[in-house]
Amino acid sequence: MEQALSYVMVTPYTVAKSRTGGIISRLLSQVDLELVGAQMIAPDEAFVKDYGAILREQNYTGSATLLADYTERNFAPVGARKHLVLVLLFRGEKPCEKLTAICGHLYEEHRELDSITAETIRDTYADLIVDPERPEQVTYFEPAVMTPRDQVWADKELKLFARFLKGQENIIKINFYPDPREIERTLVIIKPDNWQYASSKPGTIIDMFSRTGLRIVGVKVHRFSLAEALEFYGPVEAALQEKLAPRFGKKAKALLEQEFALQLSDETEKALTEHVGREYAKDQFAQIIGFMSGIKPNTCPIEDIRQPGNVKCMILIYEGEKAIQKIRDVLGPTDPLKAPGGTVRREFGSNVMVNTAHASDSPASVEREMQIVRIHENSLGSIITSYLGERNT
Repeated sequence: MEQALSYVMVTPYTVAKSRTGGIISRLLSQVDLELVGAQMIAPDEAFVKDYGAILREQNYTGSATLLADYTERNFAPVGARKHLVLVLLFRGEKPCEKLTAICGHLYEEHRELDSITAETIRDTYADLIVDPERPEQVTYFEPAVMTPRDQVWADKELKLFARFLKGQENIIKINFYPDPREIERTLVIIKPDNWQYASSKPGTIIDMFSRTGLRIVGVKVHRFSLAEALEFYGPVEAALQEKLAPRFGKKAKALLEQEFALQLSDETEKALTEHVGREYAKDQFAQIIGFMSGIKPNTCPIEDIRQPGNVKCMILIYEGEKAIQKIRDVLGPTDPLKAPGGTVRREFGSNVMVNTAHASDSPASVEREMQIVRIHENSLGSIITSYLGERNT
């Protein structure tokens, strides 16, 4: 079957209500499609006008007009104030059909309460309320998400996205903080162990971070190259040598003494630390690099060191007051076994390495890590452009 692209766009209202995690959980766990891109955007007047026009061209029932009217009213900036919209790009067979099924249709909310099942995303998060005396009159409408119903319209809308995304920044600047001096950013990585199979974990983790009250102003799906992983975790290597080598030397000495019933000197323990212990620390560092990039450092040809790795993660930029500490409080300590209940690592981490997520620990780390992962770049537009080029050949 042919592989195609489609998208889900999370509306400004849903983003502002921090419901993105729940929506991502549904999408990742209930459709057999690959999430290949994600980006937070702030639509301008031209994009909103063109998107609304494409919706109006679609002659399926009255919901196309409802969606067009809604988009034109709610997506465009109001003065200097931009509205945040999350775009999620999926690839696979029949993506429009599958995404429409999980996003759901729009139903007038005159149903009995007991008949609402919350089976789809719109069942849970959307509202379409009509005047009981005039059913044709919609009094309140919130679709929660937008997704095209067939591939012809998906491709038209993706062309619009491709044009709009050229030159767009990956981190959205928000202009309505009372005191911008109190605002900071932090970087979060939802690590590769969350993406090994269809799972609600990435969305649930985002949902847990939402209780900080911080805003997501940047998102990207990323594959660490070996070079990026080595640079990103470079400071960890010295810490591992300092922490693990003496511990390994002491343990090796005790095991040898027990096995051979002899007393070893402090000089022997030092030698075990310097030689075997440091080799152990190097191996642990190599495992971290392999975990984050999907590539074993000693197997990668030098010419491929900057190529995208074999595993993916999601990088998010959170913004708000005391963002760094708030995120780290919800994340929990490096060792999941020492993390308090209700933290991300306690819920989902396995061990010190496979601990489900990373968060920057200082403003300097934020700047350094954003530079390494090239957070100001996003592949979403190029993926769409490449796909449309293939469709036209």
